[in-house]
Amino acid sequence: MSQASKIRVAVVFGGRSSEHAISCITAGAVMAAIDRDRYEVVPVGIARDGRWVLPPADLRLTVEDGVLPEVTGEGVPLALSFDSGASRLLALGGDGPAPVEVDVLLPLLHGPYGEDGTIQGLFELAGVRYVGAGVLASAVGMDKGFMKLVWEARGLPVGPYVLVGDREWRRERKRKIDEIRELGFPVFVKPARAGSSMGISRVTSEEHLEAAVEAAREHDPKVIVEAAIVGREIECGVLQGVDDAPPEVSLPAEVVIQGEHDFYDFETKYLDSATSMAIPPELPSGAVEEMKAIAVRAFETLDCEGLARVDFFYTADGRWILNEINTMPGCTPSSAFPQMWAASGLDYPALVDRLIQTALARPVGLR
Repeated sequence: MSQASKIRVAVVFGGRSSEHAISCITAGAVMAAIDRDRYEVVPVGIARDGRWVLPPADLRLTVEDGVLPEVTGEGVPLALSFDSGASRLLALGGDGPAPVEVDVLLPLLHGPYGEDGTIQGLFELAGVRYVGAGVLASAVGMDKGFMKLVWEARGLPVGPYVLVGDREWRRERKRKIDEIRELGFPVFVKPARAGSSMGISRVTSEEHLEAAVEAAREHDPKVIVEAAIVGREIECGVLQGVDDAPPEVSLPAEVVIQGEHDFYDFETKYLDSATSMAIPPELPSGAVEEMKAIAVRAFETLDCEGLARVDFFYTADGRWILNEINTMPGCTPSSAFPQMWAASGLDYPALVDRLIQTALARPVGLR
């Protein structure tokens, strides 16, 4: 440990994906809630061009007047040390690299280059402990196509979908449109490897399909088109068990959308105060336990670690259908993940503590 009295945590945020701002908001919320009596925080910002910095103390990490926060690259340049004998960052000042020792990394990164196994691979190469899923679980959890393929292989319930790869869309567009047509309309068109409802469109007719795919491709050349499922959108939080105990599942939540939004899009999630969460929602007896069992299987099937949010549809005939898993869910004040755990008896500081302690307890290297 870097200090006798406090654990030094490097909170990593920003990143190269289109979810850069959401990562900043999450980091701001976590750093405001973290127990400073137990932890010393080292903020590490990653600019959109990939530069790592110790950002200035006055960096804004909240939405103000509709303006989203951003890591601009201002601050002291940083690099991750690959000295396997110590967990450290290197501040690249004018007098040469200066070590900044840390005990654990808390990556609050969403989307590609942060939640998809890429930065997790960097952490593994450096031999540092970090919060969250490892390389493979992060990669599969980020890619909605592979996620569903793995779940299907284990017999877990998923809805009908069509994958649209970059080459397929450019060379075999008619064939892919024919496949999508068989799903029936409406459909939801999504980037395969993005979150925070970025680039998602609800398409009610073939007339608007190509435009929706192109909009999704602005975020990811790989697109997934999902059949609309009539059902309630229910989600739950999962935490890795302590001391090899099974994963724990929170009370579920149901998104309550008030206003003119058709679905839970980016604005509804982060900018619309009319959106609320029902925790717990009214569900038939036994339905919650069934949901929790499926959530644990979904978590363990992907070899997840640390934390995840699992999203479902609950149909009128009582079926649970997996929508997706998020291996680094948003933790903004309006996010479902911390709200669900608070309702389950684990408040925000205790939740952050649990994540850090879980990461400190697991070994580095293959596991």
